[in-house]
Amino acid sequence: MLYEKKNLDHGYTNQILSIDLGSDSILEATLDPAVRDYFLGGRGLGLYLLYRRIGTATLATDPENTLILSPGPLGGIPQFPGTAKCMAIALSPLTGIPGVSNFGGHFGAYLKYAGFDALEISGKADRDVMIVINGLTGEITIEPAPAAEQVFALEHELIKDFTGRGYERKEMVFLTTGIGAARTRYGCINSHYYEPTKPADGSRGLFRVKQAGRTGLGTVMIDKRVRAVVVLAHYPKGDNPYGAADWDKARQAGQKLNHVVREVDPKFLKMGTQGSAGLISFMNMDNYQSLPVRNYQAGSDPEAPKICGSHYAESLFDHRGNDGCFPGCSLRCTKGGWTTLQTGLEKGRKVWVDGPEYETAAGFGSNLGIFRPEFIMEANWHCDDYGIDTITLAVIMAFIMECFQRGYLTRDDAEGLELAFGDDAAALTFIHQVGRQETELARQAAHGMTGLIDWVARRWTGRTGGPDPRPELAHFAMQTKGLPFSLYRTHRSLSMQGSYAAASDIGAHHAAAWLIKVDLLGAFPDFQSKAKALITYPRVRLGNDNLGLCKLPWVDVFNPDSDSSKTDKYINPASQEIYADFFNAMLGTDLTWEQIFERTDRDINLQRVMNALYFGHRTGTQDWIPDRAIGPTDDALYESEAAYSDADLGRLAGLTQHEVNAIPVAERRLRLMTARKAELTKLIQAYYAERGWTESGIPRPVVLKELGLWEFLKDDTRTRISALVTESERN
Repeated sequence: MLYEKKNLDHGYTNQILSIDLGSDSILEATLDPAVRDYFLGGRGLGLYLLYRRIGTATLATDPENTLILSPGPLGGIPQFPGTAKCMAIALSPLTGIPGVSNFGGHFGAYLKYAGFDALEISGKADRDVMIVINGLTGEITIEPAPAAEQVFALEHELIKDFTGRGYERKEMVFLTTGIGAARTRYGCINSHYYEPTKPADGSRGLFRVKQAGRTGLGTVMIDKRVRAVVVLAHYPKGDNPYGAADWDKARQAGQKLNHVVREVDPKFLKMGTQGSAGLISFMNMDNYQSLPVRNYQAGSDPEAPKICGSHYAESLFDHRGNDGCFPGCSLRCTKGGWTTLQTGLEKGRKVWVDGPEYETAAGFGSNLGIFRPEFIMEANWHCDDYGIDTITLAVIMAFIMECFQRGYLTRDDAEGLELAFGDDAAALTFIHQVGRQETELARQAAHGMTGLIDWVARRWTGRTGGPDPRPELAHFAMQTKGLPFSLYRTHRSLSMQGSYAAASDIGAHHAAAWLIKVDLLGAFPDFQSKAKALITYPRVRLGNDNLGLCKLPWVDVFNPDSDSSKTDKYINPASQEIYADFFNAMLGTDLTWEQIFERTDRDINLQRVMNALYFGHRTGTQDWIPDRAIGPTDDALYESEAAYSDADLGRLAGLTQHEVNAIPVAERRLRLMTARKAELTKLIQAYYAERGWTESGIPRPVVLKELGLWEFLKDDTRTRISALVTESERN
């Protein structure tokens, strides 16, 4: 299809590209201004586009499930730091509810440069295809995909193909996924982009990769038989290339935030040299105990410095060239390095590894009891090559290791393999088994945590004749709504427990409300402040997802001017003012940062509505976390942190230390867990009340009408939500 590319206006192209692979139809449509102005872009726009495409009975594997790729209006503008983000949205194969994942690289920017605010992919192809959006010639095609199963082999073929057509590497970006996505429910989407300054093979320039890892959207992509989405484009040029209302003001805002980043980061978190892996040292601190160790059983380990950011920075990361995942970002936290593979089809080959990020380093490191960074980098590379989410697989593997530890699994269950904490060789073997579906345990692990619990229970009862162990397994199977946890141990952060349980509607992920660090630093000293944080922080975090912005220049670079704030200084209001200046300059508005991010309540409520349509009267029961995320699940774990546990029991139960000491350990643990669960229940109910939802977590029509969301809902949705609210309030 030929099309005419539109110039950017206030950061928008005002065009949506819709592709139905079942009929090979390609449609360019105008973005409705009412929809654009209400949902803004990114996550919010993507959720709405998905909502209007699917029905209440649509499954993740149905052709109607639409994969949405959506940058925001502030994405792709290199004059401001951290504008590389794009959102992937579809029904999740893991959870059944809308899955959302943000990813970096150049794809979102190039999609806008090529002329589109969002790409919708529905239907299923009858052969492996690639979608080519050529913003240089104004042409969109659906073409046969190169025959390559693994991601980096596919990358090689795509580069050869398009350079052979006469295009330069800097003109192309593409999304891919691999056979691991087809064989699991947690496939990731890889976002490839060219970095011309990185040394490689005696010259300069290599393709780097970021991931939309969470919720299995790579599985949706490959289920549609889409192996790649290629965009060809140039950066916009001219005096006001992105159509800003006030281009000078927009550039000044970028200069201000870049100055803060350059001044602050080298003195504190050092993301520019350590990447996000630098967070391991903070989480591992004795007084925080928040680094997951051996399936979240412990919160710190003396070996953790072996996998911390400073070790990567000094020994493994290659600091030559640019480490920003988009031009103009002074944080430059996209670290990576070279490693020689010890396993797999490419054994012995020296490969470039993008990462590891904190989540992968902690997931394949401390949470598996493995403190060898070379193993973590190799595991990272293989998952990217298979197209598998590192977080999900690592947490599932930790659960399996604990099942071996506690006798729920044996070598026979794994066809001769024993997965034990600390065994890196067995861990690499299992990663390949999952990617290739070589054993029954690997095939069950590929389905996700909830199905794996059932399989382990059946194997154990069949072998021992014992009672159903699923209640016990559920205590340490770290998932919510079917999505395995991201890598934070939450015993000492009630706010983060509430985030995983209720504020994150996609499941247990930190994107919506990453509260643990500031909670540990003392940001929320009382119950009321913790409850409020579950509203205010998701507004900002998910609001950035709507705008196309990276959160790291805000959340991980504390602006010293925020110290004098009369509000919550930890939300970094001085930097928020800069973000507001950028937003207003681009969109021609005059809003405070609080007003800008309050708009996020619209898509937060839309996602909750979509969850309620799926879960029905069970919606509130899904807002919970495993016992392991709340506190010690056995007496030995209680005693391993006895001083803290005793003090917390005294606080919650109103007991003196002498009175606590008089209680047997087993009873102390049970009383502590009961009190903590009551506290979490109270927090979730406070969150619901603040949102205006029922006690079962259903949004009330009056709230949806006040937000203006009601008019965007289908008639059958309004009827169903009204009925659920009536049922909830009657009970």
